[in-house]
Amino acid sequence: MYKIAVIDDAGSALGFKALGLDVFSASGAAEASSLVSRLACGEYAIIYIAEHLAAGMADTLDAYKDSLRPAIILIPGRAGSTGLGMATLKSAVERAVGADILNT
Repeated sequence: MYKIAVIDDAGSALGFKALGLDVFSASGAAEASSLVSRLACGEYAIIYIAEHLAAGMADTLDAYKDSLRPAIILIPGRAGSTGLGMATLKSAVERAVGADILNT
């Protein structure tokens, strides 16, 4: 059975742990990138990453954007959304559908 992981800074993702997800903390984009590479080789089908960490790891995210597993989903961090998650989702939908259907 596949697992779901959440990567955020220390303490911010504890609510996800209460839901039964595996929570990993990263102090910066480099550490988060290393975690993604390690988790992607394992049994994780979905990896949620806080937007503020994902902002500095474009190369890592690009490496997995067209793969079936893991699905990497950006979520707002403690400070709120930076808009990166919505921009990434919009780009993925546009690639899949061939048009901008989200109009955001």
